[in-house]
Amino acid sequence: MNPTQTFDRTRLPGTEDKGVSLLARLEPLKAVLLSRVLPPLIILGALVMLWEVLCSRPGAALPSASQMVRETWELITDPFYDNGGNDVGMAWQILASLERVAYGYSLAVVVGVGLGVLVGQSTWALRGLDPLFQVLRTVPPLAWLPISLAGFQDSNPSAIFVIFITAIWPIIINTSVGIRNIPEDYRNVARVIRLNGFEYFWKIMLPAAAPYIFSGLRIGVGLSWLAIVAAEMLIGGVGIGFFIWDAWNSSLISDIILALIYVGIVGFLLDRMVAWVGNRVTRGTAAG
Repeated sequence: MNPTQTFDRTRLPGTEDKGVSLLARLEPLKAVLLSRVLPPLIILGALVMLWEVLCSRPGAALPSASQMVRETWELITDPFYDNGGNDVGMAWQILASLERVAYGYSLAVVVGVGLGVLVGQSTWALRGLDPLFQVLRTVPPLAWLPISLAGFQDSNPSAIFVIFITAIWPIIINTSVGIRNIPEDYRNVARVIRLNGFEYFWKIMLPAAAPYIFSGLRIGVGLSWLAIVAAEMLIGGVGIGFFIWDAWNSSLISDIILALIYVGIVGFLLDRMVAWVGNRVTRGTAAG
C-alpha cells in the first residue's frame, strides 16, 4: 500500500454491513418520530405562535405565551416550595388533587366493577337497578357536592365522594355490557369443566369482559380528574382547582393558564396510564 494513501475504515470488509445494519435499526425510531412525535410538535408550535401573535397586541385581555412564562417563572422553576397553609408550589397542589382522585377513583373501581358484574349476570338486577343508574348518572357532578357536604360535614371526604359518584357510572355500564357479551361458548366450557363461582369469575368472566371494563375505567379516570378540579374550586384548601380559583380572585391570569396546562398534562398521563394497564391485561383476549 502506498504510504501516502489515507486509511479508509469504510472500505474494510464488514464495516459497510455494520453501517447499514445500524441504519436499519434506526428506521423504526425514525418512522415513529415522523408519524407520532413530529405532527403534534408542529401543531403545538403553530398554536403557541398564534397565541403569541394574538395576545401581544396592545389591549389584549390575555397574556401572551412569553409574558405567561415570565410571570410564572418562579412557579415553573420551584414547584415544591412550601410557605405554609395554602401557599405551596404547583407540585403540591397537583399531588393533593391526585390523592383525592386516587381515593375516590379506587372506590369507584371496586364498587363499579362489582355492581357491573351483578347487573350483567342477573336479569333481575338489570331490570331493577339499570333504570336507577340511568337516572343518577345524568346528575351533574357538582350537584352532588352540597349533599355530600351536608352528609360528611367535611370538605375532603365530600370531594372524594364527588369523584366516586362521577366515575362509577361508566364503570358500571361498561362492565355490565362486557359481562352480557361473554360468548355462550365460554359459558358452556365453564359448565363442562365444572368451574365453581370463583373460578368462573376469575378465569372466564374477567378476561372476557376486560376490554369493556377498561374502556369504562378510562372514561372514569378522565371524569374523576374533571370533577376534582371543579369541586376544589368550591371546597377550598390545597388543590389545583382551588389554586385556579384563588388565582382568578387575585387576577393572576398567567397562573391560571399555567395551571390549565398542568391539568391537561396530568389528565393525559392518567388516561395513558390506565390505557397501558388495560393493554397489558387484555392482551391475548378476543376483544383486546
